[in-house]
Amino acid sequence: MKCPFCDFKDSRVIDSRPADNNTIIRRRRECEQCKKRFTTFERIETIPLIVVKKDGKRETYDRNKMANGILKACEKRPVSAEMIEDMVNRIERELYQNETKEVSSALIGERIMEELKKTDQVAYVRFASVYRQFKDVESFMEELNKLMAE
Repeated sequence: MKCPFCDFKDSRVIDSRPADNNTIIRRRRECEQCKKRFTTFERIETIPLIVVKKDGKRETYDRNKMANGILKACEKRPVSAEMIEDMVNRIERELYQNETKEVSSALIGERIMEELKKTDQVAYVRFASVYRQFKDVESFMEELNKLMAE
C-alpha cells in the first residue's frame, strides 16, 4: 500500500481488526520509509449499483455523494463523523441487500430522511427542504407540523 505522506510503495500492517459488524477490515499500517502510520479499510467488492434519477437517467451509485449530502445537512449540528458513517453504512447495506441492482434516487432520499429524523431533527429538516424542493413557506411549515406531531 502506497504511503499517503511520502508516496513510498511499501508499508507494513501493524494491526487488523473487523469493523462495521464484520463487513469491513480496518488495517493500521506503517510506512517502511517515513515511519508514519495510516489507516486503510478493506470491503467486499460488489456489483455496481445503478441509481435511477427522477428524470429517468441512470448513474452508478456513489457512496461519497450520499455521505456529502448527509454531512451538509448535519453541518454545525451535534452529529459526529462516526454517526454519519454509521448512517451511510446502514443505508448502503440495505441498498446492496436488495435483490435488484437498480434503485431509485427517491428511495435513497427517503432512507436518508428516515435516518436523519432519528438522529437530528434540524438536519432532517435541512435535508428535506433541499430534497423535497419546498416551493413556498406553507409547504415547509407542513413538513415541520408533521415532524412536531410525531
